[in-house]
Amino acid sequence: MLQNTQTARGDSPIAVIGAGIAGAWQALTFAKAGHAVTLHERGDASMQQATSHWAGGMLAPWCEAEVSEPVVSRLGLRALQLWHQEIPDTPFNGSLVVAHARDRADYERFAKMTAGHRRLDAAALADIEPSLEGRFRNALFYPDEGHVEPRRVLPQLHAQITAAGGVIKYNSEQRPRDLDGIVIDCRGLSARDQQPALRGVKGEIVIVETDEVQLSRPIRLMHPRWPLYVIPRDGNRFMLGATSIESEDQGVSVRSALELLGAAYAVHPAFAEARILEFGAGVRPAFPDNLPRIAVQQRRISVNGLYRHGFLLAPALAELTLAYVQRGEIDNEVMQCA
Repeated sequence: MLQNTQTARGDSPIAVIGAGIAGAWQALTFAKAGHAVTLHERGDASMQQATSHWAGGMLAPWCEAEVSEPVVSRLGLRALQLWHQEIPDTPFNGSLVVAHARDRADYERFAKMTAGHRRLDAAALADIEPSLEGRFRNALFYPDEGHVEPRRVLPQLHAQITAAGGVIKYNSEQRPRDLDGIVIDCRGLSARDQQPALRGVKGEIVIVETDEVQLSRPIRLMHPRWPLYVIPRDGNRFMLGATSIESEDQGVSVRSALELLGAAYAVHPAFAEARILEFGAGVRPAFPDNLPRIAVQQRRISVNGLYRHGFLLAPALAELTLAYVQRGEIDNEVMQCA
């Protein structure tokens, strides 16, 4: 356990570097626990430099079990409770998995490898998503999953940090060695000066706008290489994502753009008339095993490697970090202590 961290406000014994989703949840969790917290962000309040700016924001621990280790589901289930607790208006409308006939084998494999779903026939699917009436013969419905809009929820988290007594410093590029006290490093790929095993995995997105399709929850469409999804946003907008490419280039390839737009059309042909608002890509930090890691070395704590699970796992990882600092508790699946 790290001693003498709970001091008077203004002493800032906890410094968090990086105001993306991982750092924001760390700062909020510590501030609400009564610690004096300063959150440093290298960019400005728009957060356009952050990987979180390009994220899908899916809170889908059951669906992620198809390709992830059990620890991701375990932490993800706890994180759902924390999202409920801290952001009560988080949409928990569930998520849907659909497939066309040619991808039926992948659909059945997905069903066998995941839990927490029920099977819907065409009529039941149309009841919960009328825009999909007649589009698919059946679907897998995960009723307890949710989603957030990253560009809206990050400012909410930042406002809650401030309300809890934390301080946020934008345009403040820092390294752990430059700061006193306990430092929680959430810099993502920028932390390779301390964690050279990190690599970047690119996720590309397209944002479109149409009032001809109405969806209440994310739709995952089975794909031969990766699941493609359509996520509803406010204002008749939809995010189409997301690729997982072993690359740190931040451009969007023609192939990916065609696949993402084709996926939307395959979900509903009305997307053919949608207006394209934005192409973009974020580079996710990942370790070789694609699992998150909390690494502790004296008063320096690194929280990194969230891969494609940043919004899902960030609340639970913050809770684990707080438990270590306050009580010395160690989660052996996630934490490494020097």
